[in-house]
Order: sequence, then structure tokens, then C-alpha cells
Amino acid sequence: MEHNGRFDEKSFSNGDVYMGMIKGILPHEKGKYTWSDGTVYEGDWEGQKMTGKGLIVWSTGAQYEGEICGGYLHGYGTLSTSAGCSYRGGWKMNAQHGIGLKKYANSDMYEGLWKEGVLEGSGRYTWKNGNIYVGNWKNGTIHGRGVMKWVNGDTFDGFWSNGVMHGSGVYNFGDGGLYIGTWNKGLKDGKGVFYPAGSKKPSLRILHSPQDSDDNGFLLNIQKHEAPKARVKRSLSANIAVISRFKSFRQISHRTSSLKINLIRNDDSAQDCVCQDSSLSLSNDFDEDQSEASVRSTLVYEREYAQGVLIMERISECSESSRNRKQQNKFSVKQVNKSSCLDIFQGRRSYYLKLNLQLGIRYTVGKITPVPAREVRSSDFGDRARIRMYFPRAGSKLTPPHCSINFYWKDYCPMVFRNLREMFKLDAADYMMSICGDSGLRDLSSPGKSGSIFYLSKDDRFVIKTVNKSELKVLLRMLPKYYRHVGDNENTLITKFFGLHRITLRGGKKVRFVVMGNVFCTELQIHRRYDLKGSSQGRHTDDDKINCNTTLKDLDLKYEFHMDKKLRESLLKQISLDCKFLESQHIIDYSLLLGLHFRAPENMKAFVEHHESMQNLPSGDEEEHLILPKGLVLVSHEPSIVNTAPGPHIRGNTLRAYSMGDSEVDLLLPGTARLRVQLGVNMPAQATRKIEEDKVAKEVELFEVYDVVLYMGIIDILQSYNLKKKIEHSYKSLQFDPMTVSVVEPKMYDERFLKFLEEKVFPQTP
Repeated sequence: MEHNGRFDEKSFSNGDVYMGMIKGILPHEKGKYTWSDGTVYEGDWEGQKMTGKGLIVWSTGAQYEGEICGGYLHGYGTLSTSAGCSYRGGWKMNAQHGIGLKKYANSDMYEGLWKEGVLEGSGRYTWKNGNIYVGNWKNGTIHGRGVMKWVNGDTFDGFWSNGVMHGSGVYNFGDGGLYIGTWNKGLKDGKGVFYPAGSKKPSLRILHSPQDSDDNGFLLNIQKHEAPKARVKRSLSANIAVISRFKSFRQISHRTSSLKINLIRNDDSAQDCVCQDSSLSLSNDFDEDQSEASVRSTLVYEREYAQGVLIMERISECSESSRNRKQQNKFSVKQVNKSSCLDIFQGRRSYYLKLNLQLGIRYTVGKITPVPAREVRSSDFGDRARIRMYFPRAGSKLTPPHCSINFYWKDYCPMVFRNLREMFKLDAADYMMSICGDSGLRDLSSPGKSGSIFYLSKDDRFVIKTVNKSELKVLLRMLPKYYRHVGDNENTLITKFFGLHRITLRGGKKVRFVVMGNVFCTELQIHRRYDLKGSSQGRHTDDDKINCNTTLKDLDLKYEFHMDKKLRESLLKQISLDCKFLESQHIIDYSLLLGLHFRAPENMKAFVEHHESMQNLPSGDEEEHLILPKGLVLVSHEPSIVNTAPGPHIRGNTLRAYSMGDSEVDLLLPGTARLRVQLGVNMPAQATRKIEEDKVAKEVELFEVYDVVLYMGIIDILQSYNLKKKIEHSYKSLQFDPMTVSVVEPKMYDERFLKFLEEKVFPQTP
């Protein structure tokens, strides 16, 4: 057998030894290199580097056997340490990568996907005490959809973020109880339903739509145990690449001290991995749930929480038919009213519609962005200010191939909307990625009777809505004045429009879209949503139609909101200016969309947060340590501290508060965030519950006054008074409900709307 080299043995002055094949003066094919400290590599060599298969044994007792490339652990191999930790699976440049199985020194075990040394993707983690998590990981922590099962029989199936429950989920108790709801950063936050043990549970299939991965937050806490920490360290140091680019054995010998492969010692255990707690500490309200599970098994408990504190409870009979109907409404994210434009797409209608929309917006933004910036002209609002393009499935010279259906794209007034996006401080690339990125768009249920389709961008910044032909005409007609109004009023609450588009399909069927800013784009949980018109006619929501996504109406509003004198003046002044503009455009039937984020009463919140530490305090110390922080704190504005992430709220002045000496303010939420206070964004208030003595309470609300953070905007501004009068006349014989309010003249609507807000919603503080 002929070899391209010779067998030889070389010794070096520092004590290193090589024995094996040599080609010229370099290692080749098979060989064994021994460092002076006892570390040994035996295996393949190629082009002066360890490449192929081999065995590395360190002086510490750790060893690796598997594939190596260019001096790096790369490919498939097994690493074991003297501490009892082992990993078998894929490697990339010295880091675990791909599918692998790791057994930790403390007997924990993980099997699943890795990325550059950390847990990333889907996997199964088993703790030594028997707790098991199966689901998604990100950057070494539990993140995304997953199921945790505890040894006591409890199970959570839902969404996680940074190692804690965050989003919608289902918690099954070992004794048979069931809680369905939402969590936020480890605390129950929002509405949910508790089913005691013994009651018939709803079908859980309907609770887990792929679109449920919104950021509605959840969390729960369960029995304490020693859980792995939140990150994973690489098992090997980055300087594992040995014997690279050397030209002689003497160079190898001289460089061994810096080129040797070293293990990270003492921390390659489960303590470097996973979630902050694999069984988070159980909140008091879960103990309460379990204690109730043994009684009244025919009842269900509809509850609402704010940062882990129970603020409302409704007890109802456990009726199978009504429960199944309610649960389907409550937790099915993808509900869309019937509409003719939906029928166009048949079974995959929503998918095709979203894909066409993304293709068109990507094309339009890419085409208009390079155009030099300039002021808009009257011609930019005209009938010829359009971008048109045909998108065949196979692609063309100007359009990419796609997997949707052939369609024609039309973009209205592209220069105007480009300038509007710049006016609202939206970067073109961010805008395009938010709507057209790989994460896609999420379906939303329609909050009204319009039958429109609603989509929400994955980052919650933009809402896309289908509009009919008459609404499109109203927007195009008012667009020049709208452009001037939002330019003159930086703090306007009127809907922010970012684009107007149309898709035409084969056969001439048309679907029109408008892209708007999301009023509720915030890191805080929105607990209640209201659509307020200042009317009582048809402005009540039936109890059996209310779910966690319902937008409530005027008669459902149980609170009035008291705020800082200066903040209230600024708010009502801007609403008045916006209403005058809408009146000038003959617009009626608009609404104030109001979102509430409840802050838990601080005495209760402090108890929940400190309950565990209080158990460890000596007797008599509790009173001294239980210092209750304020729920909402106004502080002087600090631009370098508050969150300035791009979004629909980035434009607008920082408001001034009377209570802070008429200076600009931030809202400090202890333990949560520091937020810039703007008009309609992050506005602090105190919500006082209205007492209705003539009504029998169907639900128990545990507090009368709450600290709240308000979000608001004026929406539904595409309803023309003249058009409404025509519709009312045409459908009078069909008992047409005129937009759920009387069709009144714009001036009258404006006055009634403002009076309602000033007296009933934001009354002057006594």
C-alpha cells in the first residue's frame, strides 16, 4: 500500500510529542499529538489541521470523539466530562448545533435542537425531579409554545417568554381543575375561566389556534424547585482551533500553550440552562382555585386579573352547550364575519389575501422610497396618482414568482402616503418588514358589523382593514384636508393612515385595503376595550357575546376617568379640534376607541409579590417590611431613559402635567416600565366605578377605584353623512338600524360626542 508520506515521531523541547504520518514537515492522514500537560489528540489530519474523525482526551478527564474540521469540533460527535456531563449530537465551530442529546451532571436531560451552543428551536427537557417541558426554546430559555408537566400532575399548555408563562394558555390541575386564560410576565393578567374538578371541561382543541401566539401575556407560578438557570455556556472555549496555519513542527510545539482545547469547568451543568423556574412559585389565587375545586362542581368562575390580583369574578352555571359556545368565542382568535370579499378566496382565502397584500406593499414601498423627497403637489392627490402592477404566479421582469393566485395591484396616492409615513416617523424598511416580513400577518375578528377583514402585523404596530368602495371614495376625497390636518396637529387622535391599496382578481372582483396605526400598540396588557360614540341607541353588548377580545360599547362602560388637570385639558382640546375637522368633512358615526390597562391595587399586589418572602421573616417584622409602592408615578421626562422604539406612537409631543409644575412627564410603573406620556398614549388616570343601585350585580368587582393607563384614538372616520342619509332612506322599509345611532347632522353629532366625553367619560375632578 502506497502512502503520500512517511511514518515518523517528533519530540519538542517543551515536552510535546507527535507520532504518525508526515508529509514534508507537516502531519498528514493519521497521527497522534500529545501535549506536555497530558492532552492527547489521535485521529485524522489534512492540510496541516485536525480534520476528519478523531479522539481528543484532555488532562482533566474530558474527552471528545467524533468529527473535526479545521481544528474545530464540527459535525457529529460525543463529548463527556469528568463531572458526569455528556453531549451527543451535532457541532458547529466548537458549539452544539443541530439535534443533540445532553445529559447534565445533576441528572437533568435535554434532547432537541441547538443553535451555536444554546437551546434554540423545539426540544424536550427533563428535570431530575421528574418535571418535563416539551416545546420551543429561544436563546437558551423556554420561549414560544410549549407544555410543562409537573410531578404533582399539574400541566400547563400555552405560550412562554424568557422562561415564564406569557400569553394564552390552559392550566390543568392534578386534581381535575382547569383554568383557561392569559398571563403576563409570570402573573395572571386579563380574563380567564376556572372549571372546578368534577365539572365537564370544554374541548381544548379549539383553544390552540396557531394564531394564538400574540403577546397578550401570561404567567403562573407553581411549586418551587431547583430549576436550571436561563442560559447555556459553550462546553468548549473558542480557541479550540489547534494547529492551524503552522508551517513546521517547531511552530506547533511553540504554540501549544495558546492553542490547546480547554473545557469550561464547574458550570457545565443544568444550572446553566433553561427557564428561571421549571415550576414557578404558585400564586395565592391558584391555591384558591384548587381549594374551590372540591365544591360547587356545577359552577364555573369567570375571572379577571390585573398583575396577578383578582379584580372581578362572575359565577355561572356550568351548562355544556352554553359553555362550548362561549369558549369557542373566547379563545378562537380567528373569527371573521361573513363577507363577499372573503368568498373570493374559498378555502385558502385568508392566506392568498395576505400574501397578495404583502407582495403589493413590498413592491410599492420599494418603488416609491428611492424617489427624492419633496412636498406633495395637488397632482399627487389626483386620479392619475396611482401605481399599477400585474403579479402573475410565475413572476415577471418586475415581479417575483409567488404561490398565490394571479392578481392586479393598485396603490393609491403613493407619494402622499409616503410623506405621511415620514411625517409619522416611520422608516420605510421597518414598515415593510413589519407587514411583509417572514412572520406574516395575523387574522383578527371583526369588532363591528361591517364584515371587514382585519389583519394585525406580527409586531402589533399596524392594523390592515378591508374597506368598501364608498369608504375608499370618502378617504380619497378628504385626503388633501386630512394631510394638512395631521401635519398641523402633531398630537392628533384621528386614525393614522399609512397606505391605501386594491387587489383585483381574475373576473374583476376587487378587494380594497387601508393600513392604519394600531392604537393599542403597547407592551402593557389591554384589559378592556371600548368603542364610544356618545349614544345609547344600540350601544349595549349582550352578556353572552362578551369574550376576552370583545370591544364594548357606551352602555357597557362602568367607569369614569379622572386625570391630571393639564392632561385632561390637552386631551379634550385635541379631541375638539379633531371633531371640528371631521365635521368640516361631513363625517359622522366616528368613535373614540378607548383601551384600559388596569394596575393592580398596590396593597394586594405587594402581598402577592412578597408573600413568599414574608413567610421567611421573623414574627413581628411584616409590618415594617410591607411598604406599599404607588401604582402610577409621574416623573420628569428623561428622553434617554424611556422606550423610543419605532411604532405608530413615536410622533407626538411629551405631555405636561399640572401636578409636576407644568413640566414634561414620564409615567413610571414600578417593576414594569417607564413610558413617555403622550396624547392618547400612556395616559395615567384613576378609574372610579359607577354605582348602579337599581341593578342586580351579575358579577363581583372587588374594588371601586383603580389606577389605569389609557390608550385612545378616533376611529371609523370614513362614514359620510350624505351617504348615511341615502342608506337610511333606501333601507327604511327593511327596518334598517341606522349605524346603531341616529343619523344626525355632523354638527349635532360633534356636539353630542364632545359633551358625552366631557361629562360622562372624563369628568372634571371635584
